[in-house]
Amino acid sequence: MKIANPATGAQLAEIDADDSRAVRDKYKAARAGQPRWAAVPIRERLATIARFRERIVALHETLARTLTSEVGKPIRQSRNELNGLLGRLDFFLEKSLHALREEKVYVDPKQKLDERITHVPLGVIANISAWNYPYFVGSNVFVPALIAGNAVLYKPSEFATLTGLHIAEMLHESGVPEEVFVPVVGDGATGAALVRQPIDGIFFTGSYATGARIAAAAGRRMIKVQLELGGKDPVYVCEDVDVKAAAAAVADGAFYNTGQSCCSVERIYVHESIHDAFVAAFVDEVRGYRLGDPMDDSTYIGAITRKAQLDVLKAQVADAKEKGAKLLLGGGAVRGKGNWFQPTVFTGVDHSMALMIDESFGPIIGIRAVAGDEAAVALMNDTEYGLTAGVYTKDAKRAHRILARVNAGSVYWNCCDRVSPRLPWSGVGHSGIGLTLSTYGIQTFARPKAWHLRSA
Repeated sequence: MKIANPATGAQLAEIDADDSRAVRDKYKAARAGQPRWAAVPIRERLATIARFRERIVALHETLARTLTSEVGKPIRQSRNELNGLLGRLDFFLEKSLHALREEKVYVDPKQKLDERITHVPLGVIANISAWNYPYFVGSNVFVPALIAGNAVLYKPSEFATLTGLHIAEMLHESGVPEEVFVPVVGDGATGAALVRQPIDGIFFTGSYATGARIAAAAGRRMIKVQLELGGKDPVYVCEDVDVKAAAAAVADGAFYNTGQSCCSVERIYVHESIHDAFVAAFVDEVRGYRLGDPMDDSTYIGAITRKAQLDVLKAQVADAKEKGAKLLLGGGAVRGKGNWFQPTVFTGVDHSMALMIDESFGPIIGIRAVAGDEAAVALMNDTEYGLTAGVYTKDAKRAHRILARVNAGSVYWNCCDRVSPRLPWSGVGHSGIGLTLSTYGIQTFARPKAWHLRSA
């Protein structure tokens, strides 16, 4: 498997992918090792994650540069991801012992009855991760899974393989046995071979189409499945905002990580009374974003990680133009080596256009004027996805009324494109099923076992 730098096209490495036999052997090793890991006291398992955190700090710059070189993420944003990871690890280290504790829920002395709940590891799980935030997305799964006593077959995206191998090496150095955290290297065929193993749970981050196939396979076997899929995340900007500040915040939400985030802002609805002023401020903001060498600290727009995504973006541009949208900025791929696309802004868009319906996953956005809150809510809910949604307004009660009616797993008031380890991360519709993060996202890696105890 050849690994290339998406910014330059240069080959970074060539690695042997795991075939079906290798995947089966890795599964067998994980199955054999999991009971021994589950028998390790939870405080010792937590100590290994604390040492993993120390390795992240010690190798911070090396890890950031590897990530940037293989996915094209601007180096400052790679550093930000690693810095943000530390807070997530701290959350898991602080909350897991309590979340997984044995719970005494009822005692009846007269009947000599004691009812309790324990949290039993699922067993061996498959973690098929993503390339756009491999440290965030991966750690949401493998960290609480390991703490809970599971073995993890970890398949990094083929576009973030080197980062995945860094993760495995650091965990092993921190005391996680090699048979308990097992990297599985390869593309979609390798992932399919992993799903075929007799595992106890599948935790996948990626596209709706692949997620639907995984859900069908998992359903036949009655195993735990969690799917973090796509989004077509809307933001509504009300007429009472500071226009310039709101435009800057929403632009960052749309173009951070070159728009390659499941929770990137992908649709913008603006109250008609401030539409023109907002658009002008928004375009000014985006025009100032520097596209260039991802290793340069001043770069904000990096490379498109997957070359195939360029065709998706080109098709959305062509479709929007054909249907009457007005192109204000960008609109095409950048010629030369690597995978590059200009920051692109459209107005005059509607929901007949792919730009406003299908996930873009790139530096492209459509802005539409709306008459008021009712119209905004209707348009925000006009989607098969339901990951995040945001409202910008000075009125807290108004924001609450609007967001309560929007179908989304996470909602934002005067912010966007934000994830907190303290809150569950989940989606509605084609955005997936199940959840990660929060204490619920710790308990999802264990099976609650009910104990009915009656003394003689």
